Amino acid sequence: MKNNMLRILRYDLPLHFVLLITNWLPDLIIFIRLRGYLAHFFLGSCKKDLRLGRNITFYNPQNIHIGKNVYIACGNWFSASEKITIEDEVIVGPYCIFSSSQHTKLNGSFRYGKALKNSICIGKGSWITAQCNILAGTNIGEGVLVATNSVVSGNLTSHMMYAGSPAKIIKDLK
Repeated sequence: MKNNMLRILRYDLPLHFVLLITNWLPDLIIFIRLRGYLAHFFLGSCKKDLRLGRNITFYNPQNIHIGKNVYIACGNWFSASEKITIEDEVIVGPYCIFSSSQHTKLNGSFRYGKALKNSICIGKGSWITAQCNILAGTNIGEGVLVATNSVVSGNLTSHMMYAGSPAKIIKDLK
């Protein structure tokens, strides 16, 4: 209980406060950089030049690790029950969901089933376009393009374009 309270005071509340007071600022480059700079103190780790759009939600930000030169557009949702790693030079388009856990059934109901947790890793130079769902246990290789509205799980090979639900290889980007 004490560790939970310390985590909330160290990571969750300050990050939510920073996002609250900066969300009214427009998504202009200076404010995107400011929002990223102020937020980076409250993530598990974050290298230089994080850029954040408005209305991003982070659950368990201490489990989120971000590389350098990363841009995350507006409206994204990160549920980090397990570690979420975003490597250098990644672009995340608007309204994507990253969830490192999933529900299971108990006595015919998903409400009280135990959560299955597994980490997520997004490789260097990848582009996750708009409205994608990145599920627990996903490992996206370097230089991958994930097309709009895709649902991603499992391992994605580097330098490929993926699309669909579930995401499948569309073409080689080499």
